[in-house]
Amino acid sequence: MVALGGNAITREFEEGNIYQQFANTRRSLVGVVDLISQGVSVIITHGNGPQVGNALIRVEEARHLVPPIPLGVLVADTEGGMGYMIEQSLQNMLHRKGISRQVATLLTQVIVDKNDPSIMNPTKFVGPFFREDQLEAIRKERGWAVRKDADRGWRRVVPSPRPVEIVERRIIQKLVSDGTVVIACGGGGIPVYVEEDGAYEGVDGVVDKDRASAVLGLNIGAQELYILTAVEKVALNFGTSRQRDLDRMTLAQAAEYLEAGEFPPGNMGPKIEAAIEFLEGGGEEVIITSMGKMAEALHGGTGTRIVPA
Repeated sequence: MVALGGNAITREFEEGNIYQQFANTRRSLVGVVDLISQGVSVIITHGNGPQVGNALIRVEEARHLVPPIPLGVLVADTEGGMGYMIEQSLQNMLHRKGISRQVATLLTQVIVDKNDPSIMNPTKFVGPFFREDQLEAIRKERGWAVRKDADRGWRRVVPSPRPVEIVERRIIQKLVSDGTVVIACGGGGIPVYVEEDGAYEGVDGVVDKDRASAVLGLNIGAQELYILTAVEKVALNFGTSRQRDLDRMTLAQAAEYLEAGEFPPGNMGPKIEAAIEFLEGGGEEVIITSMGKMAEALHGGTGTRIVPA
C-alpha cells in the first residue's frame, strides 16, 4: 500500500495548473516505480484535500448558473480525475523503463457507521471561506455547519467518519492478484453507509485517506504500508528546539506517543492512528516519509519505520 498525500499533485504556493499537476504526479511516483520494478504488488491511494477544495469553490462560484454538486459526488469526481493523472503518468514511466504492468483506477466506496460521532459533530473544514455576514443565510438555506477556521475566516465543516470496510475490496484483490497496479480510495474514497435492507447511501463528508488505506490494506492482506507526506521523518516535539526525528518506532511506542499528544489530530495524528490500526490488524511494517524520499526509504536510508515489536 502506498498512500500519496494530496500535495502529490497540487502543491502549496503553486498555481496548480494542469502542467504543474502532471509534473508533481510524476515526481511523486519515482519510488512507486522502484517498488514495481522489484516485482512487488502495489496499490496506490491518494489524498484530495486541495483538489476537492477547488471543486467546492467552483460549485459556489457557479451556483447561480448550474445545480450544485454534493460533496460525495465531488469526491468521486476528484477520485476519477486524479486517478487518471496518476494512472497515465505511471503507465508512461513504466513504459519508458520497459516494465510491462497494467494500471487501473477504481472508484472506491468506503463503508462508514451511520452513527459515527462525527456525523453529529462535524469538524473537518472544507471549501471556501465566508464572511460573517453570510453565515445566517448559508446555515438557513443550505443547512451547513459553519465554524471559524482559526483567524482566517468562516468555513463549512463536514463529518469525517472512520472507515469500516471497502466495498470494492474483492475486485481490488482480484486485480492485484492478476498483477495489476491498482489506484483506489482516492481522497479516502466515497463515504457510504449501509441501509437496513443492504442498500448503500452516500454520506456528505470525507474519509481520511491514511485510515482508508490501512483498512483497504487489511481487507486484502497487504504486508507493508507506505505513507508519503510533507516531512522526511516522524518527529517528537515537532517544530520546537527539542525536535527529535525518529528512525524507528514499535507499535507500543507509537501508541504511547499518540496518547501523550505528540501527534496532533490535524497533522501527523491520523497517520499514526492508521499505522497502529494496520499493524494491530496483522500488517508487518509501516514507513512514513516524504514523497521525494520514498526511493531512499525503500532501502533503509531514511524515513520512519513502525513495526509490531
